[in-house]
Amino acid sequence: MGTKIKICGLKRVEDIKIVNKIRPDYIGFVFAPSKRQISIENAKQLKALLHPSIKTVGVFVNEHIEKILQCEQQGIIDTVQLHGDGDLVYIKELKKASHLSIIKAFRIKDAKSLEEQRALIESPLLDDILLDAYSPEAYGGLGRSFDWRLVDQIQRPYFLAGGIGIENIDEALSHHPYAIDVSSKVETDGVKDEEKIRQLVERVRADDKR
Repeated sequence: MGTKIKICGLKRVEDIKIVNKIRPDYIGFVFAPSKRQISIENAKQLKALLHPSIKTVGVFVNEHIEKILQCEQQGIIDTVQLHGDGDLVYIKELKKASHLSIIKAFRIKDAKSLEEQRALIESPLLDDILLDAYSPEAYGGLGRSFDWRLVDQIQRPYFLAGGIGIENIDEALSHHPYAIDVSSKVETDGVKDEEKIRQLVERVRADDKR
């Protein structure tokens, strides 16, 4: 099946042209406040230019369900990635109201934090999980790695995020994630870099052929 690839934080027409050439499996539109935040209107325009084989993930932090549903109804996103404090009650409500698959993001600080979140991590209500580094000042997107040895305790497929780039992709792949999620490490001066994306995708695809 091979490791899936998600390129997150696309904002420009140029970004869409890059991924249309290189064809990762997923791209992410960040609707949460951040330097990569995109408006619904802009995301809709970019989605119309995106190759149909690439799935679109909407990234939200503690968002009202109505905004997520608006993105779904306008055909902007195929999947929702939830960061923040959303619990199973929130997730059940979202599943009932939408047809989106749900990725829940978890911030991993250490073995204790992993255990504290294990019940939710293992919940069958979640279609997928994403494991990222913990930071007290943000819910994600900091481009920081954590101790990836901890993920070997996870018994379900997961997206691995946090500071993944060409310099550490081999280590990331050695933990056999379902998918890798990259953003800052495939940028130059805050802008998506075609050559960095190409190198990373080619490296992952080459690993799949082993």
